[in-house]
Amino acid sequence: MAPGSPPGLAIAAMKLNERSLAFYATCDAPVDNAGFLYKKGGRHAAYHRRWFVLRGNMLFYFEDAASREPVGVIILEGCTVELVEAAEEFAFAVRFVGTRARTYVLAAESQAAMEGWVKALSRASFDYLRLVVRELEQQLAAVRGAGGPALPLPLPQPQALPQSQPLSPTPALAPPLPHWPSALPPKENGCAVWSTEATLRPGSEPPPPPPRRRASAPHGPLDLAPFARLHECYGQEIRVLRGQWLSSRVQP
Repeated sequence: MAPGSPPGLAIAAMKLNERSLAFYATCDAPVDNAGFLYKKGGRHAAYHRRWFVLRGNMLFYFEDAASREPVGVIILEGCTVELVEAAEEFAFAVRFVGTRARTYVLAAESQAAMEGWVKALSRASFDYLRLVVRELEQQLAAVRGAGGPALPLPLPQPQALPQSQPLSPTPALAPPLPHWPSALPPKENGCAVWSTEATLRPGSEPPPPPPRRRASAPHGPLDLAPFARLHECYGQEIRVLRGQWLSSRVQP
């Protein structure tokens, strides 16, 4: 789209497919906002009541709520949303930058509806998303600089859990294994391979579980460490405890 060209030429310049737009406008996916607005047809035209649907940075409008094909679409890029004085109450405008750019004057049916539409339309563009991402990056850098590690660590990726397994705010205790080998197991690719053939001797007890951090303990550097580092730290404690347990079994 060339700079200064009217927004009405956006579809022709961007080569948007009308069938794809109609499907996107009426699909079952959740919308960002929807409702009736009064749209001014032209410079001296009257207001017409239309059904508006906001999806992403596209504002579709229909003849009514039951229509399956939009009358038009407004691409909310390079525009500002502001309140205006008009004949209709609760009016606001979507104003584009450019000498030949068009200004869309809309009016809501109530003060609350107008405020909701102005807020939703102002946050619909990619420029707003870029500002939000930049602000979050600055806040994250400030938090890490104040109390985090010297080097920025990647955030841990959430692990997908079955629906029947509840989330726990603290590290869960590992259940005791039913069978333990009589000697240290071999390793494959750095991971221990546990044997299920050996059985516990009568009177022997399973090794103690790994120590559990108290919820009231102050948060340390492990809270910001990735999963691999947490796995290594807890693994060291488990190996020490297991070695002590194996030594106690060998002693008469």
